Amino acid sequence: MNFEIQSENDVQIVVPLVRRLDASVEQTFKQQVLEVIEKSNKKILLDFSHVDFIDSSCLGALVSILKSLNGKGELVLCSLNSNTHDLFKLTRMDRIFSIKANRQDALQVLMG
Repeated sequence: MNFEIQSENDVQIVVPLVRRLDASVEQTFKQQVLEVIEKSNKKILLDFSHVDFIDSSCLGALVSILKSLNGKGELVLCSLNSNTHDLFKLTRMDRIFSIKANRQDALQVLMG
């Protein structure tokens, strides 16, 4: 699975470069994000600007990623399209995850 990792100050920005985050990429996606978490200071921004679709398996992967931080880091999601954002609302995952409209707003939260 293609993705970009960028760093801004002490925040690691992970940008999946796929249109669909579904069961076919779920394990790879989860593993790659967990590797970033292990190597960083645990301030993670997931930028979904290229992603059009997220299925339930990847929602589960996101929950697992959040749990791996175990309160010792921060995870913020940004740039969800309207369909993806609606999925987070429908599943009430918008109450669990910090979701911001764009990268700048997300970085403000993480750089506090």
